[in-house]
Amino acid sequence: MIEDGTGLFTIGELARATGLTVRTIRYWSDEDVLTPVGRSPGGYRLYDAGSFARLELIRTLRELGLGLAHVRAVLSGEQTVAEVAAAHVAALDAQIRSLKVTRAVLSTVARRGSSAEETTLMNKLARLSAAERRRILEEFVEETLHGLDTVDPEIRKRMLATVAELPDDPTPEQVDAWVELAEMVQDPAFRAQMRRATEFNAADRGPDVPPGASLWFMKRLVDLVGEARRRGVVPDSPEADEALRGVLGDADPAAVLARLDAAFNDRVARYRELLCVLKGQPLAVYAEEFAWLAAALRARVDR
Repeated sequence: MIEDGTGLFTIGELARATGLTVRTIRYWSDEDVLTPVGRSPGGYRLYDAGSFARLELIRTLRELGLGLAHVRAVLSGEQTVAEVAAAHVAALDAQIRSLKVTRAVLSTVARRGSSAEETTLMNKLARLSAAERRRILEEFVEETLHGLDTVDPEIRKRMLATVAELPDDPTPEQVDAWVELAEMVQDPAFRAQMRRATEFNAADRGPDVPPGASLWFMKRLVDLVGEARRRGVVPDSPEADEALRGVLGDADPAAVLARLDAAFNDRVARYRELLCVLKGQPLAVYAEEFAWLAAALRARVDR
C-alpha cells in the first residue's frame, strides 16, 4: 500500500501479493480487464482492495482457458460465470473432437506411409463438418432411389439408414473407412452401378410382393449356398444344381446372373464393409457366398 493515506496499491504491490508478474497485471489493465481506480502524482496506476478479488477471478478464469473477451463480459456483468462456462465447454468439446480427428488422421498416415497428396485429401475429407458428410451420403442415396417407387420398402429403409457418421472419437480404421467411402459414393461409375442394382430390385417387385422379400431371398441364398460350400460342393459341379434350385427355383440363370453382377460384386461388398467399419458393426457382407453363386450361374450360362 502506498503511504499517502489513500489505501491504494501499485502494480508492483499487487504483483508481490498475488504472485502474478507486473507484466501480466499491466497487460490485463491495458486490455481493460483490470481497471485502475486512479493514478499516482507520478502517473502510475493505482488499485484498491477490491482489485485483489477482481484479480483472483481474472486469474481463475484465464487458468480455465477463457479468453479476455469472456473474462471482460463476466466482470462487466454482461454474462454470468455459468453462462461463460457453458459456452467454453461447447468450444472445448469442438476442439476435442477436432483433436481426436487429427490424431486418427495422423495415426492412419503413419501406419499407411501416406504420400503428401493422400494425406492432404484424407485430412480434407475427415475434417468435413457432420452436415457436409451427411450431405454427401444423402445425395448418393437420393440419386440411387430417385423415382424407383417399387423398390422393396425394407431395402429403401436400409439405404436411408446407411447415412453413417464419422464418430466423434474415430479410430484410424474408421478414418480410413470414411475417406474411402466418401470417394466411392462420389464416383459416377459407382453411383451408376448402385442405381442399376436398385433398378433391378424395383423391376422384380410385383404388386403382391410383400415388403422384405428381397432380404428373405438374400438370407435364403446365404443359408443354402453356405451349406453347399460347407459340404465342399464346387460351383460348376452337378451337385450345385440342388442349391441353385433351392435359391432360384425356375428363374433364368442369365437374368439372375445379371442382377447378381450388379448388386453383389466386389465393389458393392466393399461399400457394405466400409459402412460396417464406420458403425462399429461386425462385418456381414457374405462375399464368398455371392461369389460361389455367381460362379455357379456363370458355369450354367456358358454351357
